Amino acid sequence: MKIDHSKPLEYSTEHNRFSILGFWIFLGAEIMLFGTLFASYFVLVDNTGTGPTGAEIFEITPILMETVLLLSSSFTIGLGIHAMRIGKIKAMITFFAITLFLGLGFLGYEIYDFLVYIHEGASLQTSGFTAILFLTLGTHGAHVTFGLFWGIVIITQIIKRGINPETANKSFIFSLYWHFLDVVWIFIFSFIFLKGMM
Repeated sequence: MKIDHSKPLEYSTEHNRFSILGFWIFLGAEIMLFGTLFASYFVLVDNTGTGPTGAEIFEITPILMETVLLLSSSFTIGLGIHAMRIGKIKAMITFFAITLFLGLGFLGYEIYDFLVYIHEGASLQTSGFTAILFLTLGTHGAHVTFGLFWGIVIITQIIKRGINPETANKSFIFSLYWHFLDVVWIFIFSFIFLKGMM
């Protein structure tokens, strides 16, 4: 395996560069998935039937907490990648662990939201609006949950193998995934929650 020392470690081999390119293509498919969910949401948002509207069930405090937690986790994963690039294993592991802890906090608030919605009479069967709301939020939440398990695997590999071209590549790809989830959340926050509370 030929290593190009002029490039960051995660890009230092041809295999690594192709892996990153492949992951960008995968993210393109994910954009299509969430794009379809958002398009469906915009079509169904006013189809509330006898069920609650967004203005009736959305609570600003947990939504803001979710946003702060997830955006903070985007910052910490960036710090983790910076630590990786300068060879600081302990700092990298610490920032990755903080990222996962913040992601876990986000999921806790999201589960609380779901319980509030159900208590207010919202379910998958209540209306078109509640069905697409649960589907969109649930799909994002499932991605975050997967990310938590993936992050644990990455941390475990760093502890066992240290920072090398392979683990650096995997860590960088994981950070791309995590940043993508944050971008999707910004759209959810802006176009579902803020718009729904107006």
